Amino acid sequence: MTIEILVPDLPESVADATVATWHKKVGDRVTRDEVIVEIETDKVVLEVPAAIDGVLQEIQHEEGATVTSKQVLGLLQPASAEGTLTKESVQNNEATPADRHTAALEHDDRNADDQSPAIRRLLAEHGIDGSQIKGTGVGGRLTREDVESYIAQNKNAVAEKNETNSTATSPANNVYRSEKRVPMTRLRKRIAERLLEAKNTTAMLTTFNEVDMQPIMQLRKTYGEKFEKQHGTRLGFMSFYIKAVVEALKRYPEVNASIDGDDVVYHNYFDISIAVSTPRGLVTPVLRDCDKLSMADIEKAIKAFAEKGRDGKLTVEDLTGGNFTITNGGVFGSLMSTPIINPPQSAILGMHAIKDRPVAINGQVEIRPMMYLALSYDHRLIDGRESVGFLVTIKELLEDPTRLLLEI
Repeated sequence: MTIEILVPDLPESVADATVATWHKKVGDRVTRDEVIVEIETDKVVLEVPAAIDGVLQEIQHEEGATVTSKQVLGLLQPASAEGTLTKESVQNNEATPADRHTAALEHDDRNADDQSPAIRRLLAEHGIDGSQIKGTGVGGRLTREDVESYIAQNKNAVAEKNETNSTATSPANNVYRSEKRVPMTRLRKRIAERLLEAKNTTAMLTTFNEVDMQPIMQLRKTYGEKFEKQHGTRLGFMSFYIKAVVEALKRYPEVNASIDGDDVVYHNYFDISIAVSTPRGLVTPVLRDCDKLSMADIEKAIKAFAEKGRDGKLTVEDLTGGNFTITNGGVFGSLMSTPIINPPQSAILGMHAIKDRPVAINGQVEIRPMMYLALSYDHRLIDGRESVGFLVTIKELLEDPTRLLLEI
């Protein structure tokens, strides 16, 4: 008797998925609830665990194959009383002690080579052979920390190698020039489609302003330590940004609305999408009912999203909905940008790096920590008056954060 390994139920909005990574090979032994294979949709990565203890008998869809809900991925044979480890013993139902010992060693070696899509992409980006790194994960598998530690240790050697390669311009050295072609992930394909959709279906325009961040920085310096002790989370900038955005959305409901055919849909709730960079690409998990959340609640939720995004644990529900998006390119050092709308939303706010700049304060030149704001909006729904007023409201609230608490 064999057990079928099935594709999990996919959400209604997801037609199919791609087999991303098999963590086991035919003949490998698995334990109940151990992840056998990962399935990648255009939004999330789904893990498929083993239903029982046993041996992977057959793989019906290799990595890269397109599959649908409840499709059979492979077959799992329940473990016998004696235990079977090798591919031959699965077929012949017999294994000598030497076979078992050899298979166990092979099993450990294969586990050491198993890598998640994020780890494989990280290795490919830096041109690293995974076999050169000792894995510290379960079964000797590589972790992101293993790869990053290896990169840090070999940074100088890699830099010297790159410098040498950059000077090799003669035809004789062209043998060292190479290219690598890899297929786009489903998430990257979806991101590309969404960006083109936004550019082609909206009348997008961007307006800019700047904000003096000194009041907020002083507030964080004064109360940051006490806030962290009381709430168990750090007082960051995003909670201030979200609070300011919610208040501005209340004053300018068009920015919180969306176009549906010939209708304008006004939303009386405040679900904010937060752009989060993950190893698989940029995703926008949704922080719901932000008007009802405290600053501590917001900071905890954002931290949870960041951790889930890093570990590939974001769900379809986490990424569904949202009326307005905030993206913070400042964490990567961006000084100014023109963010692209996240359809069917009508606007997106871009935050940027905080830099000391000379500004005029009461007729005097002072050095202040300044940050540029960028609001991209759909001009079909939002006029210049609303867009500029919305951005000025955010500026005023951030420069006088007491107003956020008083909601004035």
